[in-house]
Amino acid sequence: MALSNIERKVLRIIGNYYAMKPKPPSIDVICVKTGRSREEVMAVLEVLSGEEYIDWQKAEPDKMEVFETWVRKGR
Repeated sequence: MALSNIERKVLRIIGNYYAMKPKPPSIDVICVKTGRSREEVMAVLEVLSGEEYIDWQKAEPDKMEVFETWVRKGR
């Protein structure tokens, strides 16, 4: 499945944040950087988790492990 524009944007934000700091960005940081609501950002994170770009659970929204910070080819 190809990622939507907002999904790619959030993935880039996560990757850039990791490049500056040794931890993932909080949901609030992603909301500010995207201009999206918390619910919209959490929906995007669910997609990225389902596509195995990140390991993330709604129960602990500010915890995530990132597997890939770039969009895969051929998807």
